Amino acid sequence: MDLSAWKDVVLHFIQNNQVWTAPVVFLLAFGESLAFVSLLLPATVILLAIGGLIGASGVDLWPAWIAGGLGSILGYAVSYWIGRLYKDRIHTFWPFSTHPAMIPRGQAFFDRYGASGVFIGHFFGPLRAVVPVVAGMCAMRQLPFQIANVSASLLWTTSVLLPGAFGVKWMFGG
Repeated sequence: MDLSAWKDVVLHFIQNNQVWTAPVVFLLAFGESLAFVSLLLPATVILLAIGGLIGASGVDLWPAWIAGGLGSILGYAVSYWIGRLYKDRIHTFWPFSTHPAMIPRGQAFFDRYGASGVFIGHFFGPLRAVVPVVAGMCAMRQLPFQIANVSASLLWTTSVLLPGAFGVKWMFGG
């Protein structure tokens, strides 16, 4: 089977199962934004590919974009509450127990940048795993945290889904 035939099979499968696009994007964005899990899950790369598949298959982008934004918002919020709940015990959990420098680095980053650090943390994998937990440990106020979280989550989701979705349409004249 040549590459064109594989492409047709994959696109046909996606079109026939497009009801799963938003839930899959939600779960990937949630996992990518959830402390600890984000270190193990290469969801950003997968979401970039999904953006291209959305563009190539003609699946509606906006439900996936909304789902990705909500997943990212929720993942960061849960991470914040993990930090808030466990505070000083966080250092006993993996990966902090095996990489103890992560917490002081996250603390220094958070101390230096505050709420803008929460925003910036969404766009860098290792920071994504640490910043919301440290924000919770430091009892950062909810309003600045959530403003940074929501705005960064929506921008991050845009940055991982839209290039593929619109790039494929542009490349192939769709």
